Amino acid sequence: MEAKLVSLGVETFKMAMYLALPSLLVGMLIGLAVSIFQATTQINEMTLSFIPKIIGVAIVVILTMPWMLNEMIDFSTEIFNMIKTFVQ
Repeated sequence: MEAKLVSLGVETFKMAMYLALPSLLVGMLIGLAVSIFQATTQINEMTLSFIPKIIGVAIVVILTMPWMLNEMIDFSTEIFNMIKTFVQ
């Protein structure tokens, strides 16, 4: 019983990381590009990276939202089907 709960916790963590990965990657890549731009132009404005990151992450979230929703629905359905094994 405990092994099943631990496995469910691990799967939940994996799903959260899987769903967050596209947004995190885009934020990281945009941050890297802005940092390279700032280093080459010697513009040291701290707030310059926020707007491109926000826009990039928002676009990725909007574009991947149907996929994320389908993954969450499948995972939730799987968890609801597992409830009967935990309640005995």
